[in-house]
This record gives sequence, structure tokens and C-alpha cells, in this order.
Amino acid sequence: MATTNRRQFLSTMAATATLPTTAVLPSIPQERSNEANDETVAFFLVGDTHFLAQADDTAKLDARSQLVTSRLVDTLNRLPGAAIPELSGGGVVKAARGVIHAGDCIDTGDKANVKMQATEWSAFVDTFGLSGQDGRLKLPIYEVHGNHDSPQGDGLAVKGMIERNKHRTGVNNVSNSGVHYSWDWGPVHCVNLGIVVGQVSSTARRRRYAPLDSLQFLIDDLKEHVGSSGRPVVITHHVDVLRYAQALPVDDSKAMTMEWDPEDVSGFHAALKGYNVAAILYGHTHVRNVFRWNGSNKPKDQGIPTFNVDNSSHFSGPKQALFYFEIEKSQITAREYQTHDSWESGFWTPEKWTYNFG
Repeated sequence: MATTNRRQFLSTMAATATLPTTAVLPSIPQERSNEANDETVAFFLVGDTHFLAQADDTAKLDARSQLVTSRLVDTLNRLPGAAIPELSGGGVVKAARGVIHAGDCIDTGDKANVKMQATEWSAFVDTFGLSGQDGRLKLPIYEVHGNHDSPQGDGLAVKGMIERNKHRTGVNNVSNSGVHYSWDWGPVHCVNLGIVVGQVSSTARRRRYAPLDSLQFLIDDLKEHVGSSGRPVVITHHVDVLRYAQALPVDDSKAMTMEWDPEDVSGFHAALKGYNVAAILYGHTHVRNVFRWNGSNKPKDQGIPTFNVDNSSHFSGPKQALFYFEIEKSQITAREYQTHDSWESGFWTPEKWTYNFG
């Protein structure tokens, strides 16, 4: 868990003014960024980038969105090799295997303006690329879709993701829908499951967001690619889990208005039993949350390490954040990197989360 209270730290910093809370990252020499510990799997998590087109000139990206999204990617490119301050656990950012994106890549996929969506999706592809060789980002990226990409999984952005999954670096399993997929980073098995995980076969009612059979894909994928090996597993979806890990509403109509059906949340947790889940990752809430999940709607001291990433490049304000992870054997460590000025500069929050799993 966190080793330092962030509020106390920031108050101390403001009072003494002896250490800066923000700093512009220097350019990292290439030979430093290529240093890697073969026993450690390092990667970044971002979410809720919300690429936004101009409403009155749909062929152009909103200036605020263009600035913050491009700066986010420049930050990701510079972080490998950077020193981590002692108050954030110390060490150096290792060579990252890639970037996981927790969804809401674009902003208007839940609206009717297809021209805006096309501009936003094109900007996402140009900025993040796919393999680390074909865009502004110099690392492979692995995105899921969120409600702003397409609530029912049938929009332009999701169709783009389906096509990208045919060429994505290292992918070894893709769902029948083409949306969900998995890959390996060394000993770590990663599974991307889209907007929510569902749906259980015992409950046929309509879902507010279409799961596109992500639960069955997860069950089959873990059985085939992990089995009894004990390999660490990392799972990413978009919608937050705690709000919907609750008793099933008596009225079906209420359940159908919820972003994630509680019956599916229960089925998701059940599907993970017996597996060595190192982390569940998601976004959606635009706030950071770190806890262990035991299937209930309350954070616990025991359970699966779970990380809710803040918005990483939303056009609406200057405060953004991302996570940096290291997985080694049966331990995961997370640090958060933040900005208060739309990634013109950034700083490590004075916390470090380390969990044993398995």
C-alpha cells in the first residue's frame, strides 16, 4: 500500500518550497531506455484520452485535445530511463513492454456525428500508432473500448480496433467478435476485454453496454493460455467494478440501466478463481483508485490488486495522470505520474503501491 500520505507531502512541499512538485522530463539517451531487467515486466497504463474534434469544423481536432494528447505521448516516450524519486519508491523507469489503454480513446463515439468520430479516431491512430514504429508513440499500444468509443461495440472506433487486432504486436488470441484479445509479455499473460465483462448465460435481460461475450472469451482464454501454470495475469476493461459489485436489484428494469450488470460482475469474479491475477486495470471514473477486490463493493485488505487510472489526456482540464507498473515473480508495484499543466511538465506522486499476488 501507499508508503507516504500524498496530502501531507504536498502540504510540506508548499511550506518549505525546497523541492519542486513538477519537473520537465529531460530527453533520455536511447541506450538508457533500452536497459531492461529480463525478470521484470514493466509497462504503462493510460485511459480516457477522449480525442475530440471541433464541432464547427469536424475535419479538425479541438486545439485543447490536440495539445494534451500529443504531450501525453511525448511524456510516455521520455519516461523510460527516468529516475523515480525516493518519496515515490526510488529506482529508474525500466524499458517498457508497451502501453495499455483503458478505453474512451475518442470522445464522440456515443453520439451521432460520424464525421467527428472519424477525425478523432484518425488522430488517435496517428498519435498512438500500433506497434511503436508507426505513430508518435514509440511503444506498442493495447487499447480497449469505452462508452465514449461505442456503447454497443458497433461504432467506427471499435471497427478500427477490430482491424488493428489483426496486426497488433504479440497477440495470440482474438475473440470471434474481433474485439477482445490476449497476448504475453514474457511470463505475464494480458487480456483486454472491452467496455465491461459479461454476460452470464443465466441472465438474459438487456445490458446497457454490450459485453460482446467478453466473459466467455476470458474463461476460454485463461483455460487455454494459462491453465494451472500459475502465470501472472493482467486484465483490462473500461468500466469501474466496485459500484456494480452489489446485490442484484429486485427490479430487472433497474439492472438494465446500470453500466455493468451486477450478475455479470459476479460472474467475472467467479471466472478468476484459481488464477494468479496480478492486476485488474480500468479507467472511466476520471479519478485514481487503488485497492484489493474480493468480489464485494468495498475495498479490502485481501483480494485482487485493482488499479483505476485517472484520465490521462482529457481536453476539459490540466490535471491528468498515468500509471507505471513493474511485475516481478509474485509481486506488482505501481507508481503514478501526474501533471497539473496538461503534460507541459509532470511529477511522480509520493506513493508506491506494492502487492503480493498468488
